[in-house]
Amino acid sequence: MNDVAITRSNFNDWMVPVFAPANFILVRGEGSRIWDQDDKEYIDFAGGIAVNALGHAHPVAVNALTEQAQKLWHIGNGYTNEPVLRLAKQLVESTFADKVFFCNSGAEANEAALKLARKVGLLSGNSEKNHIVAFKNAFHGRTLFTVTAGGQPKYSQDFAPLPGGIEHTAFNDLEAAKALITENTCAVIVEPIQGEGGVLPADIEFLKGLRALCDEKGAVLIFDEVQTGVGRTGSLYAYMNTGVTPDILTTAKALGGGFPIGAMITTDHYANMYAVGDHGTTYGGNPLACAVAGAVFEFINTPEVLDGVKQRHQYFIDALNKINAQYGLFKEIRGQGLLIGCVLKDEHAGKAKNIVTLAGEEGLLALVAGADVVRFTPSLIIPQEDIDEGLNRFTRALARL
Repeated sequence: MNDVAITRSNFNDWMVPVFAPANFILVRGEGSRIWDQDDKEYIDFAGGIAVNALGHAHPVAVNALTEQAQKLWHIGNGYTNEPVLRLAKQLVESTFADKVFFCNSGAEANEAALKLARKVGLLSGNSEKNHIVAFKNAFHGRTLFTVTAGGQPKYSQDFAPLPGGIEHTAFNDLEAAKALITENTCAVIVEPIQGEGGVLPADIEFLKGLRALCDEKGAVLIFDEVQTGVGRTGSLYAYMNTGVTPDILTTAKALGGGFPIGAMITTDHYANMYAVGDHGTTYGGNPLACAVAGAVFEFINTPEVLDGVKQRHQYFIDALNKINAQYGLFKEIRGQGLLIGCVLKDEHAGKAKNIVTLAGEEGLLALVAGADVVRFTPSLIIPQEDIDEGLNRFTRALARL
C-alpha cells in the first residue's frame, strides 16, 4: 500500500469534506521546519494549532514513544498503568488540582468538565441547578455539548436541536455575566485567552469577577486551557498569570506535543462528585499517550523553557511591530507568550485567510483566528533563526497582498 502515489486530489476523492487543507502535502518535519512531497521547506508558525510544543520529531517525545511502544500500548480502563499515574502526579504537583481525568482531546476534556458541572448541580439539592454560562466567540470543541457551549453559531446552528440550558454573553463584560449567573447556574466556562475567537485575552478583573460570582452562587468555574496550557503563555497554565484559580481546568493540544491526549483536572471536592461509571473513555489514559505527555510536560515545565517563551514573545512582538510600521495592515498585535494574533485593520477585514495562503506559497505555515486575525502558535522552543526566516517569508506574503 505504501508504494501507491498519494496526491492532494485524493483528499477530495476519499475524505469527508469537513476540512479544506492546503494544496500541498507535508511529509516530514524536524524542529520548526517541515517539508512537503516536492521537498519544499516551510517554517512552522502553526505548530499543528498550538499542539507541537517541541516542534517536529523532538528526541524527548520520540524516545518516550519508542521506549513505551516496546512495552505496553493499551490495556483499557479495567486496569491502570505506570505512565498514566506518573503523568497524573506531574499535573497534580504542578497545579491547583488534586485529581485528573485523562481523555484524547480538548473537546473530550470539556465534555468531562461540563458533565461534572451538571452532576455538581444535581448533588446541590437544587433540582434547577443545571444552567451553564459561556461566552460569545468562545470555542470549546466539536461534540454537540461543547459546540453548543462554544459561542460561535456558525459551528452549531446546522445541528439543532442543541442541548439546552446554555446561555452566552459578551466576553470581558462582567456586568452582562452578572445578569446571567444565578442560583441555578452550575458552571461558568471561559478561556483565559479566546484562541479560535481571535487571540483575545480576558481582562484580569473580568476573571476575578467571574470567580467571585461563582463563589457567591455556588457555581463551578471552568477554565478551558486547551490552547493556552502547557507553557503556551510563558507560564505552565495561563490561570497562573491571573491570580484566579478555577475549580476545573481542561488541557490538551500541547500536552502530548503532537500525540493525542487531553485531561480534565480538578480538586478533590469536585472530583469526588463523579462516581465509578459516571463517565469514561476507552483510550483515555493509555500508556503510549501518557508516556509521551509525561516526557513533554517534564521538558516544558522548567524555568528555562517557560522564560524562553516569554523572551520569544517579546522578540516576535518587536519584529511584527517593525514589519507593521512598513505595511500598516494590522491595528493590533496581541496575545501572550507564543499565542500571537495579528489583528487586521478594518479596511483589510476578512483577509486573514488570504495572508495565510500567501504565506504558505512563501514557505511559512500560519493560522487564522477568525476572518480578521492571523495567528501564530509555533514551537515553544523555536530557534531565533527560524523566527527570523519565518518573519522574512511573512513579510514577502504581506508585500504580495
